[in-house]
Amino acid sequence: MGAEVQPSPPINWKKILWLELRAWLSILLPFWACTTFVFTISAVDGVSMMPTLRQGERLLIPKWETWLHTLGIGNFKRGDVVVFKPPANAPEAWHSFYGMWKYRPYFVKRIVALGGDTIRLEAGTVWVNGQISDYNQVHNYWIKQNCLDQSSSLANNARNTFDYAPISKSFVVPNGEYFVMGDNRSEGGSEDSRMFGSIPLKQIAGRVGAIWFPWSRQVNAAYNCANAQVTLSGPTENNLRILP
Repeated sequence: MGAEVQPSPPINWKKILWLELRAWLSILLPFWACTTFVFTISAVDGVSMMPTLRQGERLLIPKWETWLHTLGIGNFKRGDVVVFKPPANAPEAWHSFYGMWKYRPYFVKRIVALGGDTIRLEAGTVWVNGQISDYNQVHNYWIKQNCLDQSSSLANNARNTFDYAPISKSFVVPNGEYFVMGDNRSEGGSEDSRMFGSIPLKQIAGRVGAIWFPWSRQVNAAYNCANAQVTLSGPTENNLRILP
C-alpha cells in the first residue's frame, strides 16, 4: 500500500500579512524618520530664485533646524533661503497633476525680513528697518541683465494683495512670521510675500542648507527679460555648495 498522504497545513494568512507588513515598515519607517527629523531633499522648479538657484537643482534641507525653531530654540535669519507651503489662497498656490487632482507645491524664497521688521520697497530697492537690504550679488546681476524691475507695483510696494487689503509701500511683519522674496527681481519674476503676505513658522519646511546636484554647472547664466529663458555658457564649475 502507498504512503498515506498528509493534508497540507492551513495557510496562516495573518502571519504572512504581518511578515509582509514588517518588511515594508523596516524600510519605510527609517526613511520617514530621516526625512521628517534629520534632512529631506527638494528640487528647484522655475526661475524665481535666479541667479542663486537654477532650474532643476537639488536642495538639501536640514529638518532638525526647523524642529528646534518650532520648539523655540533658535530662529531663521534674514538671508536664509527657505522652502515653505504658500497660503492656500495665493494666486499660484495650486497646481494640477495632469488634470486628475490638484496639489499645493512648496515654494523656495529668501527671508528678507523678520517679525517686527518694517519692510519698504521703492523702485526695486528693498529697505528693512530703514536700511537698504538688497544682496549685492543679486541686485547687480539683475542690473547687468537689464531686467531690474523698478516700475511695477511689486517693485514699489511691500503689500500688493489680492484680498482687498490696502496696497502700501511699507509693511510691518507680524511677530513670528517671515517676509520672503525671490531673488528674481525682474518684472513678474517671483510670486512672494509682496503678493500673499508674510509666512508663519508652521508653514516653513526648512532652510536650504546645500545644493547637492548637479555636481557641476556652467559659470554663466544669461536671463532673457522678454521670455524668462536662461541661456548657459562658459566653462563648468563645481556646484556642490553650502548656502551661507
